[in-house]
Amino acid sequence: MKILIQDDYQNYYLKNERKFMAALDAIDRNIIRLLRLNARMTNAKLAAEVGLSPSACLRRIHILENDGVIRGYTALVDSAAGENSIAVIINITLERQTEDYLNRFEAAVRRHPEIQECFLMTGGSDYLLRVEVATAGEFERIHKEILSTLPGVLRIHSSFSIKNVLAARSKGRKG
Repeated sequence: MKILIQDDYQNYYLKNERKFMAALDAIDRNIIRLLRLNARMTNAKLAAEVGLSPSACLRRIHILENDGVIRGYTALVDSAAGENSIAVIINITLERQTEDYLNRFEAAVRRHPEIQECFLMTGGSDYLLRVEVATAGEFERIHKEILSTLPGVLRIHSSFSIKNVLAARSKGRKG
C-alpha cells in the first residue's frame, strides 16, 4: 500500500483533473466565452475576469487544449483591409448516408484548403460547407474542380453572402 504525500496527490490530481471534472464547469465555460471574444487576452487579465489565480487559469486552459475542447486559435482578417472576399455557404446532399459515404466525403474535403469549414448536419442536407472567394468566377472554378468531384455528392446548393452581420463585434478588441 502506497501512502500519497501532498506532492504525489497534487501530481495525480493534475494528471487526472478532467476525470474529476466530468463536464465543463461555469469557470471553464467563462474562460471559453472570453477567449472566443478575444483569444489574445493576457492570462493575467483572463484569470482576473474568471476569478482565478493566473497559474490556475493557465492550468485550466492547458487542460481544455489537451482535451481538445480548445482546438486552436485563429486570426480574423478584415476583408476590407486586404481581400474583398465573399463567403459562400454550400449545402451538400450525398447519394447515401452510410458510414462509408460519410467517411469518403469527409476525407476528400480535408484535402481541399479552399473549403474553410465543413459541418455534418441534420435536416435537409448532409453537410454545410463555407468557402471564401473574391469573385463568382473563382467560385465557379471551385464548384467545377472541387465540389462537383467530391465522392458521393448528389446535390449542391450554394448561397452567396451579402455581409457578415457579426463581423463587427470582434473589431477593436485587443489583448
